[in-house]
Amino acid sequence: MFDFSELIKKAGILVEALPYIQALAGKTVVIKYGGNAMISEELKHSVMEDITLLKYIGLNPVVIHGGGPDITSALKNFNIQSEFVNGLRKTDKKTMEVAQMVLMGKTNKEIVSLLNQKGGKAIGICGIDGMLFECDKHYEMVDNEKVDLGYVGKITKVNTRALEILTRDEYIPVVAPIGTDKTGQSYNINADTAAAELAAALKAEKLILLTDVEGVKNSKDNDSILHAITSEKVIQLIDEGVIVGGMIPKVLGCVYALQHGVGRAHIIDGRIPHCILLEIFTNKGIGTMITEKIRPYYEKEQL
Repeated sequence: MFDFSELIKKAGILVEALPYIQALAGKTVVIKYGGNAMISEELKHSVMEDITLLKYIGLNPVVIHGGGPDITSALKNFNIQSEFVNGLRKTDKKTMEVAQMVLMGKTNKEIVSLLNQKGGKAIGICGIDGMLFECDKHYEMVDNEKVDLGYVGKITKVNTRALEILTRDEYIPVVAPIGTDKTGQSYNINADTAAAELAAALKAEKLILLTDVEGVKNSKDNDSILHAITSEKVIQLIDEGVIVGGMIPKVLGCVYALQHGVGRAHIIDGRIPHCILLEIFTNKGIGTMITEKIRPYYEKEQL
């Protein structure tokens, strides 16, 4: 007799996903695509399959991407040294030209092409298009002093009209984090920050950040991952020195998004194949979910 056990397990996975599909139907999900998932060919395809599936089952994914490694590589070809302050790239006029060329001309179009290969209908845009990201010049604080980073932007306004039109239709927008000020000057924007601002402006149900870590640790001495925490707990973990370094702007971006109407924020390990599906459509998930209050989507959800 044929062994149906494996097929039954697969059916169980689909049933587990059902309440999440019902809760998220028609909702917007902003996905910040970055880290190793942008480098590994296997992971690239895995992420694109996840995003395409989200669109086909009724969600509205919006992708915003970084491109640090591509920019650094291109700058080396022009014999331009990369310099960072608190994780932000100092961006002079030539660096800005290269960053804009790489993000919009290479990285963005590669993502669009991959999504289209998977059956999605992706459209690449940047923050200049439709004045999506209006910016001012950003100054970074170092030892209580303002440091001029050049053409690094701070978003002052997000104009979501073009994205709303695209997401209501059959398209998957792919956004490069370049903005402009009122004079037309272009600025490079940190992708994590841009993702949080975009999710807040769209009142997205979810903000998902793909990273190269498993999630937020439980404590300094415990490497186990917290699967569901509140914004209040995030601030506590920063104060306790559990959340440090480059994770701080990521979680603070999540907190900002939640305070401005986003339902849930997720920090997940982009090194795991199909990480987006595993986080969104399973009870436990694989990363850290951050919310204002721990509220289940349905009665039996395990948070």
